[in-house]
Amino acid sequence: MTRIALLAPRDSLREVLVRVADAGVIEFDETDNGGREAQSRVGGIALSELPPDPEDCERRGRLDLLAGEEELQARVDQAFTEGEVAGLVGWIVADELAPLAERVGDFGGALAPLARPRGVDPPTQLREDGISKEFDPLVDTYATLPYSDVNPAVLAGLAYVVMFGMMFADVGHGLMLLVSALAVRWGWSPRLTRLRPAWLFLAGAGLFSMIFGALYGEFFGPTGVIPVVWLEPLENAVPLLGAAVAVGAVLLASAYALGSVNRFREGGWRRMLYASAGVAGATVFLGVGLLAAGLYFETTAVLWLGSVVGLVGLVAVFIGLFTAAGGGVSGAFQALIETFDVVVRLGSNLVSFARLAAFGLTHAALGMVIWEATTALADRGFLGVVGAVLVFLAGNAVAFALEGLVAAIQALRLEYYELFSRIFTSEGRPFRPWHIPLQLEEK
Repeated sequence: MTRIALLAPRDSLREVLVRVADAGVIEFDETDNGGREAQSRVGGIALSELPPDPEDCERRGRLDLLAGEEELQARVDQAFTEGEVAGLVGWIVADELAPLAERVGDFGGALAPLARPRGVDPPTQLREDGISKEFDPLVDTYATLPYSDVNPAVLAGLAYVVMFGMMFADVGHGLMLLVSALAVRWGWSPRLTRLRPAWLFLAGAGLFSMIFGALYGEFFGPTGVIPVVWLEPLENAVPLLGAAVAVGAVLLASAYALGSVNRFREGGWRRMLYASAGVAGATVFLGVGLLAAGLYFETTAVLWLGSVVGLVGLVAVFIGLFTAAGGGVSGAFQALIETFDVVVRLGSNLVSFARLAAFGLTHAALGMVIWEATTALADRGFLGVVGAVLVFLAGNAVAFALEGLVAAIQALRLEYYELFSRIFTSEGRPFRPWHIPLQLEEK
């Protein structure tokens, strides 16, 4: 994103602004002299090559041209003037600078790059290509990505489908999701078109549901169609809970790593080192992990190392919070409370990932109930077989819908509260270029 000044002779400012509005690539700064908020899209208005005649427009029903001219004049009124030169200041995507400069140059206009104002963050414009585009809605629904921050969309999307798959672990149900994703992607039904932006979520969720279902030996429940590769959830609840917390620890470590990079990009080395969502918080997290490992393996050296690392992290967190609070006695007291809160939240956030196992157990238990009811009815003659088929189909339909919804919500909750709260500490603003289409009228 580049800071620019649009300059033009006062006599040809309108012609230049018409081309700028038609291109729709500049977000102008708003002033206090009556300008209106810039919008990325303006519906129901258009611009003409020459100033429209109000009476002629009313006679032809072209009120869109009058509305466009009014919007254009509001922008003209915003321009600063110096002698015979008028100008406006705003933001433009760097790649659009040269093409627009060439376009307005035919009318005496020019674009002059400016230094970025201190303390002012540019608007955010995400790239609209590649796999990141498919997962961007996951980030956008949480917050607008700050301009200086790394876009975590791909990693966030991967984390989401892994967590979903662990809670919705069943090869049969995952296969249904995967087929649904392909149906959405290839447009097998017009009704599915609106779901196309989410097809990659569906495909990823289905794929990881199949992977974890294979590990658990679940195919529409414990039907025995596939063998257990790793463990049976209902027979190994404690190991499954430990695995869920371990997955959570890996995801939290990744969030701290991204958070540290973002803190550096936002405020340099000092902010990165002392932020609770940066290196300082990551050091506390590492210390807690070493303490847990020392207790589990009964290793004194690891216990001491974890204590030292955790203490160093807490001191760094305290220093960062104390500085942010303004120092003094009140600042120290506030920093002490917030440091304690960091430790408490870290523990609660880590334990929160146990729900990956808890909802996986619930899914497995529901599948077992459905399968046992099915097999019990199948031994009671023809009507029993019919009843078994109905129970199996209806039960799996209910489990698929109910458990799928629960897993989707819980994965989103973990994504936002446990991970994004460390990756982001501020919110950006979206890039909203000024755009009014130019309509060339037939003569």
